[in-house]
Order: sequence, then structure tokens, then C-alpha cells
Amino acid sequence: MHGPRVTAAPARGARLLVPVGAGAAVAVALGVYGRLHTPAGKVPYSLGFSSLYAMKIWLAVAAGVLAIVQLLGALWMWRKLPLGAPPAWVGPAHRAVGLLLVLITLPVAYACLYALGFQHYSARVLAHSLLGCLFYGAFVTKLLTLRTTRLPGWALPVVGGTLFTAVVAVVLTSAGYTLATTGSPGF
Repeated sequence: MHGPRVTAAPARGARLLVPVGAGAAVAVALGVYGRLHTPAGKVPYSLGFSSLYAMKIWLAVAAGVLAIVQLLGALWMWRKLPLGAPPAWVGPAHRAVGLLLVLITLPVAYACLYALGFQHYSARVLAHSLLGCLFYGAFVTKLLTLRTTRLPGWALPVVGGTLFTAVVAVVLTSAGYTLATTGSPGF
């Protein structure tokens, strides 16, 4: 007769599979929806901007600025900035700025998916479409990573870094490109 059955606890890195899997599912679902959906060509709002494109550009620029604030907050919390220990308000401010960043991107993402769909007529546009899906997948992954216990120490910085990279790349392939090539669309 054998002794009691011993099951090994999952490796710490394996615990990241659920958040990454959920994030990947969100990214793929958005891409599939955007590709299969017949683009409407417009949305019923411009949030006070002069056009859909002006709204998308300026909200994307705001998201890019907030992403930089997020990066600085994260670096301060992880004590990677020469500012000493972060004050107690840095963590709540980091969460509030992150929430604002995602809220600002929602009307833009809806306009992209609903009005324009997943497009691929150029390398830049394909990259923008893929990166937009990656951004929301990375966001879901980060939220779930924050709630997953006993992850390796590298997990949160990697997931947060992926989220930051995705939002900056989305902004650069849209608003950055437009502002550099055609100038400001005005407000």
C-alpha cells in the first residue's frame, strides 16, 4: 500500500496563466468582434469635439499623458525613482489615474470598434488594431494579476510594463501619427 497522495502546489509562475489567459481571451474577442462587425462609419457622439477623429486624437493624447503619470507612479511605488519612500497617497493616486486612463479610452475604443472595425489596410493601421486589442487584454490581465496571490515578483512589473507599452504604442500609431503627418484636427 502506498502512502497518502501528495499533490504539488502549482508553480508560482503557473498562477499567471489564468490572468494571461483571460486577458488573451478579451484581446481576441475584441479583435474578432471588430473584424466580423460591419462598421457603422460613425458614432452618435463626439463628446463636444468637432469630429469623431478630433475626439479620438485628443482623448488618445490624454491617455498617453496619463500612461506616463502611471509609469512614474509605479516606479515611485517600486522605489525606482530617487525620491525616497513614496507617500501614502501615491498608491491610491496610481489606481485613480489608471481608472481615469481606462475610462478615457472607452469612448475611443467603442468608436474604433463600432464605427471603423478591425482594419488592416496598412501596416500602421494593422498594428494599431492589434495594439488596441492588446491594451484591453493587458488591462484585464493586470487587474487579475493584482488579485492573484503568490505570484513571482516579476509578474506585476511585466504585466504593468506590457500595459504601458500597449497604450503608448496605440497612441503613437493613431494620434501620434496623425499629429505628425497632418497636424492638429482642432477641437
